[in-house]
Amino acid sequence: MVGDTIGDLIIRLKNAGMVGKETVSVPYSKLRHSVISKLVEAGYVESAVTKGKAVQEKTLEVTLSYEQGKHRIIGVKRVSKPGRRLYSGVADIHPVKFGKGHMILSTPAGILTGEEAKEKNVGGEQLFIIW
Repeated sequence: MVGDTIGDLIIRLKNAGMVGKETVSVPYSKLRHSVISKLVEAGYVESAVTKGKAVQEKTLEVTLSYEQGKHRIIGVKRVSKPGRRLYSGVADIHPVKFGKGHMILSTPAGILTGEEAKEKNVGGEQLFIIW
């Protein structure tokens, strides 16, 4: 069993892209599904489909996005970890990699990117940054 589900998710996506895989299968959870949907909106992942009916068998089939033969996810960094949660207010949300990346936050308004959190004027837990 994995203790850090978000860390596991982002590393699976990054590693699959590095070896050129088309799709990745990850165990389903509502949090993972929300994070993947934000990555789809940001353009790092093409699509995600839920497969399976039973709770134990449910998975997310994630189709990776490539641009000119290169994987869209260049790097990821887990900010808030299970041993150390990191929260930030609206004033502490800054652009990632001079606007080339995104920060994914868990807020009271749901899973949001840094730009969306600033627009909605909410802070939250910094899950990870991706570029």
